[in-house]
Amino acid sequence: MIDRPATPETNLGIMYGLLGVFSFSLTLPATRVAVAELDPTFVGLGRAIVAAGLAAIALRVTRQPLPTKSQWRDLAIVAFGVILGFPLLSAWAMRQLPAAHGAVVIGLIPLATAIAATMRGNERPSFRFWLATAIGSGTIVAFTLASGGGHFQIPDVALIGAVVAAAIGYAEGGKLARSIGGWQVICWALVLAAPVLIVPTLLAAQSGLSASPIAWLGFAYVCVISQFVGFFAWYHGMAIAGVARVSQLQLLQPFLTIAFSALLLHEQITLPTIAAACIVIACVGIGRRSLVRQKPA
Repeated sequence: MIDRPATPETNLGIMYGLLGVFSFSLTLPATRVAVAELDPTFVGLGRAIVAAGLAAIALRVTRQPLPTKSQWRDLAIVAFGVILGFPLLSAWAMRQLPAAHGAVVIGLIPLATAIAATMRGNERPSFRFWLATAIGSGTIVAFTLASGGGHFQIPDVALIGAVVAAAIGYAEGGKLARSIGGWQVICWALVLAAPVLIVPTLLAAQSGLSASPIAWLGFAYVCVISQFVGFFAWYHGMAIAGVARVSQLQLLQPFLTIAFSALLLHEQITLPTIAAACIVIACVGIGRRSLVRQKPA
């Protein structure tokens, strides 16, 4: 086992992770704009088709070697989590929930990812890490319940499913990135998933593609940034600093998303939102300095 306290290399991984979080923080507002006029299934799955085309070009130009049989299996898990499960479930939920509310539920991803990384057997975060992550996640749950009138709504169930799917995809992809590279993980996963997604995407497109330029701009963002470019930095950061530690940075994502929702969608930012954000930021700071034990690649 390797002890991984904060080091200059770890800090570099954190910077890549923050870049990924910043990219992902606009996903829900962009999705909400897109699904207001486009079919949620088309948005949730079509984004992967567009990104797969970009991924195929990148793999071809750089002449990447084919993954091994075991790596294809791991890539299938990544594809199920971050290409099929999360985009489809979150797109459906965003047709019924404000982006700011959805962002807070999605904030449970760091805890779920840390659990997934531990279950896969390659990381062992310290007690202080778990405590900081639990407090941050508990703050997010309390915030969600308060904003939802004391109970979860039906679309929240879809978002929780999206959290589970993302956590599995992040943990598996972060581990795999240590052997084949960060950007190669998302590219191969997209190429693997594309043939399966073409038919349902075309069927969803039959419901109509008439939409405003703003809706198509939201769709373009989730295709190019959320599903493709953002993962370059995200998986590379995980490969450097570890899955659990980098995933904890997503505790910040709900509040970045809320800020973008207020700026772009004119959703309200309340005092409890600011207070919750401060608690979560403190938890991220503690977690960043906590010990994470990791097996060598």
